[in-house]
Amino acid sequence: MPHSSRLLLLLTSFLACSVAQAQIFQRELGDFDLKLGTSPSRSMAQGLVKPSAVGSFHGGLDLSHDSGFYVGQWSPSMGISPGSNFEIDSYAGFKHPFDQTLGYEVGVIHYSYPEVETLDSQELFGGLTLYGSRFGAALSNDPDKRNSTLFADLGGNPPFGIGISMKYTTHRLITPVAVDDGYVGSFTDWSVKLSRPFMGIDLNLIYSDSSLSGSDCSAYSGHNSQCDGLVTLKAERAFY
Repeated sequence: MPHSSRLLLLLTSFLACSVAQAQIFQRELGDFDLKLGTSPSRSMAQGLVKPSAVGSFHGGLDLSHDSGFYVGQWSPSMGISPGSNFEIDSYAGFKHPFDQTLGYEVGVIHYSYPEVETLDSQELFGGLTLYGSRFGAALSNDPDKRNSTLFADLGGNPPFGIGISMKYTTHRLITPVAVDDGYVGSFTDWSVKLSRPFMGIDLNLIYSDSSLSGSDCSAYSGHNSQCDGLVTLKAERAFY
């Protein structure tokens, strides 16, 4: 099964690469809509599946029905490049718009790592779409902790062409971690991202931080790349 999944996602990346100037390959199959691409295409799940590619080859597929039900897979890493592990994020859910301005979405995500001895984890999510902006919450059960996440993406109505997205998560450790001055049983982390396209380049300014500092950071295992406050400027350009 891991090899067949890897082959399917490699085919996804190849098909996406074959479409010039696009990151999503889309085709209608009767009442179904199939998307293959190198970036997550599902609106609410996109804020929760691993959004940053950690390998040279990454991609996913999304199959949705006219009724609002959908299933999909996203792999941030095929495990081909050194130091990366093969990961598959599988999701399913239901999306329903009330009108052109308001809708809701609920679903579940399963995170798996077929080639390493890491327990799988699951995440339940739900939220509202309002005038193109997304507001949601999620609960997940990682092997070593329980996470509660609030997220918002204000990209639907960006002032001055600037998109804004935010994420705030509370992590409760199954086993408290010993630090210099005691134990850490829970912590929070958060991030704010400002994004704007400029001459074909996606510019992103990201600030991330957590409630831990100093020696307590040895217990950190959250969403951010590091425990302490960090400002990151990223410039990305898609060549396909």
